[in-house]
Amino acid sequence: MANPDIVVPVFGMITGILTTGALAWGMVRVFQGPVGQALARRIQGRGSAPEPELLHEIDDLRLQVDQMQQRLTEAEERLDFSERLLAQRSSGESGRF
Repeated sequence: MANPDIVVPVFGMITGILTTGALAWGMVRVFQGPVGQALARRIQGRGSAPEPELLHEIDDLRLQVDQMQQRLTEAEERLDFSERLLAQRSSGESGRF
């Protein structure tokens, strides 16, 4: 029969080698994929410039936000005017009773 003082450390070393190999293989696969390519572009500095389509879309969104802010401002002004009219009417009607 095999000596457990020898067998256990050998199996532990084999397990460690297989686990390390599997982890290394997995890391290589991940870094060869899109994640690795994005990291490489980021490190090289090529990934920092936005694409022209994105810049155009951002400009369009900014324009839409500006238009919505203008419409909201107009709506707030109309609401204030309506509230003032209602306040004048209610103060004028309260004097009749």
